[in-house]
Amino acid sequence: MVPIRKSVTATDPDSYLASLAGWQRATVGSLRSVVRKTVDVDEEVKWGHLVFFFNGPVLLIRAEDKRVLFGFWRGQRLRSIEPRLKASGKYEMATVELREGDTIAPAIVRRLAKQAVALNRKLGDPRLAAKEKRQKPQAR
Repeated sequence: MVPIRKSVTATDPDSYLASLAGWQRATVGSLRSVVRKTVDVDEEVKWGHLVFFFNGPVLLIRAEDKRVLFGFWRGQRLRSIEPRLKASGKYEMATVELREGDTIAPAIVRRLAKQAVALNRKLGDPRLAAKEKRQKPQAR
């Protein structure tokens, strides 16, 4: 079994992109470009991949050996826009897995990014919301 490289080492978003090659560089570059042109978000390399912030983390782009993940902290609420979003991890996280040859239309990327920012604007930082949810006593 071949291990999956979880992330690349980079100190800033431009060096993250520059560290990639081939279809992954093209895919990450395209996603990043559309997101940056669509919504006013802060961008940084965090947790080993690109993370975009507006009132907390909004979305991520992560290149791995055989795939690129395009994920949203509140992605489970965005499945009507992109049915390929699969629930994963904490919060309401969901990701689209893109492999060589897969595409996602720029119009869909724009809709996802706009709606993800709107959710953080309305609901706040998803990390805080998840923390509050865990601290509330469960009904019996």
